[in-house]
Amino acid sequence: MRIVFAALFTIMAANAQAHEAGAEAGDPWNYLFVVLPLALTALAYAIGMRRLWSASARGPTIHLQRAVCFAAGWVFLAAALVSPLDRLATQLFTAHMIEHEILMVIAAPLFVLSKPLAPLLWFLPQKLRAPVGRALVRSVVLLPVRKAATNQLVATSLHGAALWLWHAPRLYDAALAETPVHWLQHLSFFCTALIFWWALLFGRGRQDYGTAIFYLFASTLHSGFLGILLSFAREPLYRSQGAGAASWGLSALEDQQLAGLIMWVPAGMIYVAAALALAAAWIGGSNASFAGESNDDAGARGGQAAEPDCGLRNGSHRS
Repeated sequence: MRIVFAALFTIMAANAQAHEAGAEAGDPWNYLFVVLPLALTALAYAIGMRRLWSASARGPTIHLQRAVCFAAGWVFLAAALVSPLDRLATQLFTAHMIEHEILMVIAAPLFVLSKPLAPLLWFLPQKLRAPVGRALVRSVVLLPVRKAATNQLVATSLHGAALWLWHAPRLYDAALAETPVHWLQHLSFFCTALIFWWALLFGRGRQDYGTAIFYLFASTLHSGFLGILLSFAREPLYRSQGAGAASWGLSALEDQQLAGLIMWVPAGMIYVAAALALAAAWIGGSNASFAGESNDDAGARGGQAAEPDCGLRNGSHRS
């Protein structure tokens, strides 16, 4: 995970350099609410995964692909939220759209594929792992999230509603005008995307891959339609967006059209690629790539398997 921390410092340095070079000023404390959680999450994951590797006879080979997915998702998330891209997004609609698509169709599915709960639980002291895990499973507060994450229709509708609502002109302008509203916009995009991707990839397992493919294509259609609306609008829809487009040789309308094209084509192609990957796994009869649960998964959650359990259940692991 050293790469993750190196990436964080690189992104922060680039951000500071952009600020010194004359990028739009912002309150540095705003970034503390993003940088600190990012850093703590990376630290917790790295420590938890190291403990899992140390406790397993298989060493770093256990969950290695998941660790790679987590690191990649983390880097993309940090690049979207604390790099110069975030400052540029307040001036250029195209940059703002790239930022949003990174959150929803790149970082979110990578985090879902990493299944980070087990390493994060192993970060905790030995005596707290099982109680915290049980509390998460039984929490009434998290019940709606768990229900949505196992219902593909609900998850798709929730994510689609967040996408369309936040692109309503009044809400979008409010997000640009008020920093707390802006962070709420990003949080809703990212969290609903996590629920969406989890429901489609892991919610009910391989038996629902067929419906997952349908919902991926449905998401391609409705997000693509929104992109078409932005691309073919005859005037800018958002008063506060595109203020810096002229410095990039674009009019505000051209900036909006390019942003809509990004939502329509590149982002749509990611949904299509995911649907094709699910179709290949479904037709091929293999669930190893996405929904397969090995003994390692069971052990990481305190299951019955002897080797991967590594003391989570009986408390024998050395913290």
